[in-house]
Amino acid sequence: MNTQPTLTKDGQETGTTGPAQPSDGLKAGLKNRHLSMIAIGGVIGAGLFVGSGSGIAAAGPAILLSYALVGAMVVFVMRMLGEMAAARPSSGSFSAYADRALGRWAGFSIGWLYWFFWVVVLAVEATAGAKILESWVPAVPQWGWALIVMVVLTATNLGSVASYGEFEFWFAGIKVVAIGAFVAIGMLAVFGVLPGSDNPGAGFAHLTDSGGFFPMGAGAVLTGVLMVVFSFMGSEIVTLAAGESEDPQKAVTKATNSVIWRIGVFYLGSIFVVLTLLPWNDKSIVEKGSYVAALDSIGIAHAGQIMNVIVLTAVLSCLNSGLYTASRMAFSLGQRGDAPKAFAKVNKRGVPVAAILGSVVFGFVAVFFNYKWPDTVFAFLLNSSGAVALFVWLVICVTQLRMRGIILRESPEKLIVRMWLFPYLTWATIAMIVGVLGYMVYDGGSNRDQVVLSLLVAALVIAISLVRQRVGKADRPAEVSERV
Repeated sequence: MNTQPTLTKDGQETGTTGPAQPSDGLKAGLKNRHLSMIAIGGVIGAGLFVGSGSGIAAAGPAILLSYALVGAMVVFVMRMLGEMAAARPSSGSFSAYADRALGRWAGFSIGWLYWFFWVVVLAVEATAGAKILESWVPAVPQWGWALIVMVVLTATNLGSVASYGEFEFWFAGIKVVAIGAFVAIGMLAVFGVLPGSDNPGAGFAHLTDSGGFFPMGAGAVLTGVLMVVFSFMGSEIVTLAAGESEDPQKAVTKATNSVIWRIGVFYLGSIFVVLTLLPWNDKSIVEKGSYVAALDSIGIAHAGQIMNVIVLTAVLSCLNSGLYTASRMAFSLGQRGDAPKAFAKVNKRGVPVAAILGSVVFGFVAVFFNYKWPDTVFAFLLNSSGAVALFVWLVICVTQLRMRGIILRESPEKLIVRMWLFPYLTWATIAMIVGVLGYMVYDGGSNRDQVVLSLLVAALVIAISLVRQRVGKADRPAEVSERV
């Protein structure tokens, strides 16, 4: 049996436990406050603001259980990822860990699938942001606004990792303050103590007064799970960013330990406020959006425009983080010989320029497809990346089963974050994720299309990886070739 030395921050090997500074050319430009806000705000996507109304309409008050189930799944996955990331901070995160624990094919496949997911997200978010901006300044066409926001955020990422961190600090800060204020004001209105509120303060009665807590049946909870699961994607970004922070272990540990209250307050707390302010079947929840409807119900003036500003901030935050995440995954793949070598090069500021530009180019192409062929080519891209989030979480679970033993053998002192009830809770989480994927197929329609097309794309990527290995066209760098 060969013994593999300790991995560095990007999954590469070294004979010693690495220093706090990245040894792969990246700069430790993210401060603790950046990482803290990325961790807090990363779990709040635009999907929470614009998609929650449909979930409420589909499941009624029971949508709270849907959010709780998915939230628990994310907490468990983040705990597993935190265990690995605290021991081996890496800009490749779960892709680098899968490479080590499961085989090169796994790291290659999940890394490229994750990159593909985020470049498609770039197109979705750029279009969403452009629609809001065009409504404010119609003189600039929608495609023009999409181009502007993509160029501005590309320039930000090309500047330095600190620029990304600073932008994300303020973007995430606005989202956090907005959700916090919404929950606080909403709860005052729920208990009838908000001065000047137009809401009669029905308290908790709305949770059961329109057909009970399960008005659409208990099975609607699973339907709700499918509708809310993708709004949680992005919570893992902090483990990629940790590789460029001043104190990766501290940042990852803090983010992992705080994920429970973040999901509890931002997701469950805000949806609970909506459901207690309004009957679940109030038409305004779908027509205006759940948050706007709730704000309107308590007499908050210009609620629609306020929410547009917050949604735009969430969109820009998602774009900023999506570009960063895609580029760092491309960088990590380049370092491991699974992407063009140019992707692994950094400039004097520690920025992987080629990896950023390569991701942006595909993002621009996806934006073009969204405008030119939204119902054909782009719909295919969207569906074929739709289930990747669940694939990523599944790979994290399976990888952690193997990585626990590797860490205990090589550097047990670094196991400062531990998955609870290992391995039983890990296997239970795997069963939950497989169950969600199975129900997506059973549910039919676009959910089935997403799983089937995503599986086909995943199979193609895995096949490419295996062929590359077999024909010897993807030789690993000598220093990362050993494996336990």
